[in-house]
Amino acid sequence: MKLAYYPETDSLYIDLSEKTSVESTEISEGIVLDYDDEGKLVGIDIDNASSKVKLKELIINRLPSEIKKIMA
Repeated sequence: MKLAYYPETDSLYIDLSEKTSVESTEISEGIVLDYDDEGKLVGIDIDNASSKVKLKELIINRLPSEIKKIMA
């Protein structure tokens, strides 16, 4: 899973899979779910993210994986 914030558009993309998105559905104003060709959720796009998500804090609890921090 990858989280990517784009300050120029104030959007946050949560990439849940490496599969390509083939279909998207807006479930709420500015929140779009992306699905692969099997109908499985592969990503979440949040527009105007700074007003919808607490961007300054990320808490990760009990994930059985390696955490990588990439600063761009």
